[in-house]
Amino acid sequence: MEVMATIHCCCSAAASLDSRFHYKLSPPTGKSTPQPLFLLHPSAAVLTRRDISLSAIVSTSSFFIFSFLLSPPPAKPAPPEFTELPNSGGVKALDLRVGSGDVPAIGDQVSIHYYGRLAAKQGWRFDSTYDHKDATGEPTPFVFTFGSGKVISGIESAVMSMKVGGVRRVIIPPSQGYQNTSQEPLPPNFFDRQRLFTTIFNPTRLANGEGSTLGILIFDIELVSLKQGQEVLP
Repeated sequence: MEVMATIHCCCSAAASLDSRFHYKLSPPTGKSTPQPLFLLHPSAAVLTRRDISLSAIVSTSSFFIFSFLLSPPPAKPAPPEFTELPNSGGVKALDLRVGSGDVPAIGDQVSIHYYGRLAAKQGWRFDSTYDHKDATGEPTPFVFTFGSGKVISGIESAVMSMKVGGVRRVIIPPSQGYQNTSQEPLPPNFFDRQRLFTTIFNPTRLANGEGSTLGILIFDIELVSLKQGQEVLP
């Protein structure tokens, strides 16, 4: 409405300007020869030039206003999308930062930082290595042997194609998450562990068919470092 009011005012101003460009009869000579107003009085010439400039401004403003109204809105950038990792059992990943270091190999000692959240609890963060501090107060990464099977499958699938220095967000389905209460990584706090596992393995909700959603995990993983190790035997 404000834009249309502006256009109306601009058009009214332009119409009033047009009414000033009129002709006036010359002094009584018996002839009615029309004379432009700006030829009859010097001050009128100044006013007329001002009116011409104002009319040009109004026309230019109206052009830009109409151009703004008719131009399409700028296109919004497409949001980033998760992609399913190959041979991961349905783990979906989004790279937040691509690393430049090495890729893990079977038997390597893998150090990661992570935020772990539970989708069934509105994204409740059940654990974070950034809260695990050493004697100097520095965050302690989680270390595991790649391929050992001691961590949940979704974690190994996530780091398998990462490079050191990379950060990846993954959505882990229940089949690739916690299958028992001894799989790592485990929250060090007892009450956090209890809340995590009573949600995932809730017998009543599992009986109601909610097993496909209860154990969905969301991890933000940073691959900190690798240490070459020996191949893990089956």
